[in-house]
Amino acid sequence: MGGASVVIVGAGPRGTSVMERLLAQFAALRATAQGADRTLDIHLVDPFPPGPGHVWRTGQSRLYLMNTQAFFPTLVPDQGVEAPPLAGCSFEQWRRAQRTAPDATLSLADRTELAALAATGFPSRALYGRYLSWCFAQLLQAKPDGVTLTHHATVAKRVARGQGNGGFDVVLQDGGRLPADSVVLALGHVESKLSPTQRELHDQARTHGLSYFPPAVPNDVDWDLIPAGENVLVRGMGLNFFDVLGQLTEGRGGRFEPTGRGAGDALAYLPSGAEPVIVGASRRGTPYRGKAELASYYPASVELRFLTEDALAGLGATAGFDHDIWPLLHRDTLWAYYSTLARNGSGAVPAGFLGELDEVLHSGLDGDGLAWADRLSSLVGAHIAVGQRLDLPGLARPLSRYPIRPGETHRFSSQAQLDAAVLEYLSDDAAGSFRGEADPVKMAIGALNAGRAVIKSLVADDGITAESWMGELRGWFEAFVEGLASGPPALRMEQLAALVRAGVVHFAGPDPVFRIEHGVFSVSSPWVAGHPWASRHLVEALAPANTVNGSDSVLLNSLLEDGLVRPRVMLAADGEAVVTSGMDVSGPPYQPLDGAGTPVPGLYVLGLQLSSVQWGTAIAAQANAEYRSGFRTVLDADAIAAAILARH
Repeated sequence: MGGASVVIVGAGPRGTSVMERLLAQFAALRATAQGADRTLDIHLVDPFPPGPGHVWRTGQSRLYLMNTQAFFPTLVPDQGVEAPPLAGCSFEQWRRAQRTAPDATLSLADRTELAALAATGFPSRALYGRYLSWCFAQLLQAKPDGVTLTHHATVAKRVARGQGNGGFDVVLQDGGRLPADSVVLALGHVESKLSPTQRELHDQARTHGLSYFPPAVPNDVDWDLIPAGENVLVRGMGLNFFDVLGQLTEGRGGRFEPTGRGAGDALAYLPSGAEPVIVGASRRGTPYRGKAELASYYPASVELRFLTEDALAGLGATAGFDHDIWPLLHRDTLWAYYSTLARNGSGAVPAGFLGELDEVLHSGLDGDGLAWADRLSSLVGAHIAVGQRLDLPGLARPLSRYPIRPGETHRFSSQAQLDAAVLEYLSDDAAGSFRGEADPVKMAIGALNAGRAVIKSLVADDGITAESWMGELRGWFEAFVEGLASGPPALRMEQLAALVRAGVVHFAGPDPVFRIEHGVFSVSSPWVAGHPWASRHLVEALAPANTVNGSDSVLLNSLLEDGLVRPRVMLAADGEAVVTSGMDVSGPPYQPLDGAGTPVPGLYVLGLQLSSVQWGTAIAAQANAEYRSGFRTVLDADAIAAAILARH
């Protein structure tokens, strides 16, 4: 027994989580006779402050919101681990404490936000960063005897195997070198190469003197480069889209005011005159759906009766998504929808329907899927009006319900008609969000979201085949459920509707085609008649691509060149070898496999680079999580800490 040295590359939430687990486990070890004389040197390498790291910097705009409510995240574990935390608490506990006894480090903006923030509200990323800073400071104060902790405000360029001493040498951009027994890669978002299409637009833009904004962390972008009054094309209408909107509207002095009317039309936008004309474009043609207003992360009225962890445990390690998993989740989604429709007072569900539906849903579980589907169709067709039936494909592609009129070649004959259709979608979706537990569509989406948590555990436990992972789960379901269940707060949908009514935002239509024509960017849609939108400015409203092989990170590329890591290769259904986005790693604690396919002793990975073995890599654990996947980040950090301390 002796000393150990650890370098954690990346000091954002995941790297801080590993540090927290190391401190907690080391304290427990020091309390034993065998560990009383041990020492531990921890080095954090990150050019940004420990805790917030890059994404959660405390000085960023308050218009950048988290995508989870205040009651959700925690850096400090509340279940699933043996060693209790030495300091810190959940974000919600911190929020309540700071409202009554504010920490001296809080800014006026922090205090103002906290005064108005409820447990069900969506904090700004800056405020979450302040929480992470506070947690780090608390952990620093509570570190046990025998621990030294050093932050190196620089970039790690290379992790090389140690010369003759085992372990590693971590080479820093500032010229320093850190010898280490163990290294943890908690890199988060790293620089990425542009896709071929993006590269072509980027290069042509330079030729024509246009402004091309590649995928980026929104807080890294200088939004002042987009001039007032000019068109700006924005590709992507997921979460980053709303970040772009905020900076180009409220961020330029515009403001929203209540109208006194109902949900879906609750806000009016008063322009400042400094806004550009914003044109949103995405494959669906509409933004992600907004989150329901709920008092809990998963709806209280939704219970998974079919897609349970017990049911999946019986499938073994050869589960297929389409064959084994989706039929169960589909049943839960149907029940969530129609049971909500029955109790919301609309009168759309006749007496006795739910009993018959329950019988149908419990049939066909022996694999007779066709008979089950036929019975369901007959039952719903006989008792539920067409406009009240659950249409899952229609939820994902809402503009497809607009038919092509006889004699026309487009679904939308004008830009005004398209904008009106999207505005109707936004207003309806916002109204549904504010109905919360009473809205059948939002409860169906709630079931999908809960099912996603169960599936994440199945994937992390290696319980799904590679063919199904690539061709089914990530082939169609991922994009489907992301657009429904990973959207912004309902407030953002209300604000976007107000921006459309004010003429500040327009839409390009589904399946957009981007080009550079006549020296400017253009975007058109086969769904919409009329001239393409043209602009000198194009924003990619996307996060940088998370691909190990497509990274622009000096560190990741050196790891690949040195043979310390490799991307994971999977076999598709046709037998073709496919290079996936993430690293090839062992089981937990995740160690990268080297060029020969051997786990690298003492080297560990946590976070985004695990995208080929985990479906969805959370930035934080969920406080009081209902599902195991909700505290997976903590479990992974805990396993890494245990492996590090067991080596010495």
